Amino acid sequence: MIRARRALLLALLAAPVACSSTPAPDAPTQSITRGPRVSFSYETLDGGTLSTDSVAGRFTVIAFVATYDDSSHAQARFLSTLVRRHVPRINAGLVVLEPPHHKLLVESFVKVVAPPYPVAMADEATIEGTGPFQGLHHVPSLVILDRQGHEVFRNLGLASADALDAALRSLEQGKAPTTNAR
Repeated sequence: MIRARRALLLALLAAPVACSSTPAPDAPTQSITRGPRVSFSYETLDGGTLSTDSVAGRFTVIAFVATYDDSSHAQARFLSTLVRRHVPRINAGLVVLEPPHHKLLVESFVKVVAPPYPVAMADEATIEGTGPFQGLHHVPSLVILDRQGHEVFRNLGLASADALDAALRSLEQGKAPTTNAR
């Protein structure tokens, strides 16, 4: 039974995505000019907080996903791989861009993906793309914050663990990431 579920999940992750809201293949991966500190706070599913203060002091990768999107499932897994490679040097978190009445779906998503990082549901402003991470309402997308909480990298679309690893290494060396995080 477990092998069958695993095979089904792998097949789903490998299948082409027809109904995804993932941006086109030429969607930009951006290094962001360091701007003001991003101020955010989301309640996590376990009752904790994913916030500017809870991630301060380390580079932080935050992925924005949706339960209905196959690429989001893959992004959550790639982020898990990245965390295993970089702990304790980085923080990570997942923000689900779905309304509160989808909480049961989100909890099921978390049971399947089993992420080693906090998972939170977005507020209405973040879902609309007007919240603290302005313009991020595509799934999957992600940002990397520097140690002080400034957004320094943004990717719209699926980013592999290897591409994120390269982006993080560039940022840790004080360089702008030059990789396309696809």
